[in-house]
Amino acid sequence: MPQVIISYQNQKTLKALKDFSKYLDFVIEKPKEKMKVKTKAENIISGNPKIDISDLTAIFSNKNLDAAKLRIELWQRK
Repeated sequence: MPQVIISYQNQKTLKALKDFSKYLDFVIEKPKEKMKVKTKAENIISGNPKIDISDLTAIFSNKNLDAAKLRIELWQRK
């Protein structure tokens, strides 16, 4: 059976989908294991939420970094 993954933020959305499933003949189920999401660009790897990033503060402090400038200069697709 083909599958579709739907991301939602509001619990009312899930309730509405459950109601629609009764009439449109589809099943809503939780994945048995954590699913990897594939994109056309790169694979997404889950990060470690317990990692200590305080050491990076010294590296990036007082460097006058601008996110918009970095995106324009460095993140160009080739």
